[in-house]
Amino acid sequence: MAGLLGLSRLIDGINRFIGKQVSWLILVAVLVSAYNATVRFVGDGLPAYLPIPRASNSLLELQWYLYGTVFMLAAAYTLLRNEHIRIDIVSSFFSKRTRDWVDLFCHIFFLLPFVTLLTWLSWPWFHRSFVSGEISANASGLIIWPAKFMVLAGFVLLTAQALSEIVKRIAVLRGLIDEPNPQHALHPAAEAAIEMEDKGRD
Repeated sequence: MAGLLGLSRLIDGINRFIGKQVSWLILVAVLVSAYNATVRFVGDGLPAYLPIPRASNSLLELQWYLYGTVFMLAAAYTLLRNEHIRIDIVSSFFSKRTRDWVDLFCHIFFLLPFVTLLTWLSWPWFHRSFVSGEISANASGLIIWPAKFMVLAGFVLLTAQALSEIVKRIAVLRGLIDEPNPQHALHPAAEAAIEMEDKGRD
């Protein structure tokens, strides 16, 4: 189990680093979006001799490339932080240990098969695009394969994080480690109350 926990820490470290770094792409996406909107609004009034890129399909596609990259590469970090959407109507009646067993069951029988299947399906989808040099059908559009690679990379990271969460949940149930996400030890109602207090202080 020590070896698996070591692997889990490595996976957590990689996804924590990637998740924090790709968050900066949101700023880049916002700047690209703002620039594109501004140029479209005042484009006709700009002198033709100014070397300023005009609004184009490539800028529009760059926006969704950036947002898509953040969504895919930060998904594993979201799982690591236990920040994914939960439905607490039922789990609010469960004890902490029961919620741990529910998490373990769902990770093994739902999350892991799902992300493994999508990783397996994403590889040929990306590979065909890469080999063919697929380009957007839109005028002045971007190449497509980098976006498809981000889908593949996102599911690879999410698969690895699913394995890490399974290892940690087993270790918590066996009393080998403390709860890695302290808020998970709280009753869902108490957790929600703390989140509301944190938002109020912000």
